[in-house]
Amino acid sequence: MTNWHGLEKEEVLKKLNASLEGLSEKEAGRRLESYGENKLKEVYRVKPFKIFLKQFKSFLIYVLLFAIVISLAIQRYIDASVLIAIVLLNAFIGFFQQYKAEKSIIKLREMFIPTARVFRQGKLKIIKSTEVVPGDIIIFEQGDRIVADCRILEAENLEINEAILTGESNSVEKYDTIVLRDGIIAERLNMIYTGTSVTKGKVKAVVVYTGMSTEFGRIALKLQEINITETPMQKKLDKFAKQVTLIVLVLATLTFLLGIIQGRDLIEMLLTAIAISVSAIPEGLPAIITISLAFATNKMLKNNVLIRRLPAAETLGSVSVIATDKTGTLTQEKMSVVEIFSNDKLYKKTSKGIILKNKLITLETEKPLFDLIKTSILASNARFEEEDNKFQIIGDTTETALVALALDSGVDKKILTEIEPRIKEISFSSERKMMSILRKSFRRNILYCKGSPSSIIEKSSFEIKPEGVQKIEDIRKKALLIVAENLEKKGLRVLAFAFKYCPTNSDCQAEDGLTFLGFMALLDPPRPEVEEAIKLCKSSGISVKMITGDSMLTAKTVGEQIGITGKIIGGRELEEMSDEELESQINNIAIFARIEPKQKLRIAEILMKKGEEVAITGDGVNDILALKRADIGIAMGKRGSDIAREVSDMILIDDNFANIIKGIEEGRIVYDNTKKATKFLLASNMGELLIIAYSIILKTPLPILPLQILWINLVTDTIPAIALTKEKGEDVMKSKPRKEDSILKGIFWFIFAASIISLLSGLFIFHYGLVNNLPIEKIRTMVMFSLVGFETFFVFSCRSDKPLTKIGFFSNKYVIYAFFILLFAQLILIFTPLASLFSITKLSLLEWGLVLLASLPGIVIFEAWKLWKYRKK
Repeated sequence: MTNWHGLEKEEVLKKLNASLEGLSEKEAGRRLESYGENKLKEVYRVKPFKIFLKQFKSFLIYVLLFAIVISLAIQRYIDASVLIAIVLLNAFIGFFQQYKAEKSIIKLREMFIPTARVFRQGKLKIIKSTEVVPGDIIIFEQGDRIVADCRILEAENLEINEAILTGESNSVEKYDTIVLRDGIIAERLNMIYTGTSVTKGKVKAVVVYTGMSTEFGRIALKLQEINITETPMQKKLDKFAKQVTLIVLVLATLTFLLGIIQGRDLIEMLLTAIAISVSAIPEGLPAIITISLAFATNKMLKNNVLIRRLPAAETLGSVSVIATDKTGTLTQEKMSVVEIFSNDKLYKKTSKGIILKNKLITLETEKPLFDLIKTSILASNARFEEEDNKFQIIGDTTETALVALALDSGVDKKILTEIEPRIKEISFSSERKMMSILRKSFRRNILYCKGSPSSIIEKSSFEIKPEGVQKIEDIRKKALLIVAENLEKKGLRVLAFAFKYCPTNSDCQAEDGLTFLGFMALLDPPRPEVEEAIKLCKSSGISVKMITGDSMLTAKTVGEQIGITGKIIGGRELEEMSDEELESQINNIAIFARIEPKQKLRIAEILMKKGEEVAITGDGVNDILALKRADIGIAMGKRGSDIAREVSDMILIDDNFANIIKGIEEGRIVYDNTKKATKFLLASNMGELLIIAYSIILKTPLPILPLQILWINLVTDTIPAIALTKEKGEDVMKSKPRKEDSILKGIFWFIFAASIISLLSGLFIFHYGLVNNLPIEKIRTMVMFSLVGFETFFVFSCRSDKPLTKIGFFSNKYVIYAFFILLFAQLILIFTPLASLFSITKLSLLEWGLVLLASLPGIVIFEAWKLWKYRKK
């Protein structure tokens, strides 16, 4: 790449074979054909078929697909049909949720303005921005968005907002002079870049890069090289599926071989082995989890959190580090006056007003302060407008902050400018570092000035005191500069103000002999809800790290205001650190300042390498690489670039950082409820597996048929498990982020104990039937309904580790609904033609009583154990 910022203007034009007159139409056409249109390729588009196929990317789904193939091969069409329905239900729920989210995102190309002003053969023309080519001479003014990467040729009071690219909130002054140092983007002060905007002044520049060759385009292209990582839930589910499948396949194979050795029929044993597999593998779990995630995402949407990939809803719950952008995410992305120095007094500006020594003051009692505020708005071009009862301040961020302060203090610029109309402006220059506006007063003209503290103080001969105007000595000037430096050390942007009386017939060109008034210190203020959100993160074991393009001082100041404290390092220091050094120190680093996009990506990768579950928040182009690479990328909905939203997993629609906490809470609830559903399904299904294995080993008839098992799995398993996903959660934000390798952690012994109890309950009915010589169809009916009853009651014990008496039997209405749905389903099975299909026979009142008795041990034993444990605690 050419180092354009390090070349003289003449050399840049020569290399581009361009001139100040602009290109000819013929040459522009040739270059357009050679370089292509000035637009970004669609690095991302909504592809419905691809989204649909992604829903099948799970080991558990692969197992179900294999089971479908086997069922079809042995002509078990009903079994296959039910399994196909489960797989498709899971896929369609996931597809429609993600597709709806994708369609709600605005396309990247809408970022571009439709036209640009370029010189062609000495004439200024307006063309489509897509037709801009390298070598074009282009003009931008205040309010314009830059459409190509350009080297500045002429700049007049130019300031550019580069927050979208660098993350720095303050507008950057730009010049046409050479920059010898090969610095980061923020330091190339003679370059302007695609996607940024002009906040002040005007510029003539030559285009050096367009389309995908721009800084913006190179970042977009880099996205192709980053693969989206699996979420923690997906990793755990795949591991869980492999563990369960291996165990089940071993048991099924042993059962099949044992049956063959015993001389049983080959087809019968194959069907039995499949029955064992179907009974043990919780084939409904993917659909249950998908439904659970869909519930959670809909709930999050009500809190202005849009989930684009369903698993991301759960991923939030495992997040251990949030690496957040500052500008527009933690802050409001607008400047605000926070401290004022006037008449040797330091005032604080708060939401309540201006405070001096913890007391609210009024301007009537502080004449020097009034003069300072008056000068701040009469020395600015920002204006205050009212339209349709809506108020708006128009101007750059610094000057709008000054007008906002005046309005909050009861000073109306409109009235002041009518009293003292504008005569002329002496524009800002980098040499003078100040600007002035001459206004007409009653008997004389007044020059109102603002600028850097050193420039204003150097040109000041007097200062305002309560007792009147006094001469300012050199020692006093040094003291004032120390005050300004102390404010700057807080990370604040400091402006100085002064005025000068001029004769009526004078144009007052000389900015000297000024009367100094004071300083105003500005800061991009934090969002009001952020501090509380960060406190919640810390109490939940979540580390928050700030990553910003702003200076270390500014980042430190904002960090202290919102509670992010700790070690701060800059981009250059980070660049000099090896990956090993960064990995060893990163836990102690709270703030990364002056960071470039590749560095933000590196930070995310190092954190993930350390085993952290990382959420990256951001809204600018500088964030998108890390957004895509992190475990979960969180983009802002209102601010910043569309491409950031397109590559993210989650979007904060109202840019409210605090809603991340609500998302984390929902994610933790999803995971907890998934474990509840998992232990319910496995405990129930393992009981079915064990009772079949028991019958094979002891050479008894099968106590339950494969099709009956399928009914239990489809109806009795799925409906209660879905109801468990609606549990409200128990103190989920009081625990630390989980570091579990397996979804079975903490629930294995519960599943084991429940499986044994379920087995014993089924065997009680089975042997009762054998001892009393009941028909095998009746025995199987009783065993089937005892297993159904066991699961119907047992689901209540899976709701919580606390006793039902503590959480409330009716606190989850969906479990109650599930209970009655199951009851209704069993009545349909008994009193319709389905009974013959599933080999169901009539039972006597005594037999129904035995079935009910065998259904209760699960809930009785576990609730008694939980109650004993709770009382002991």
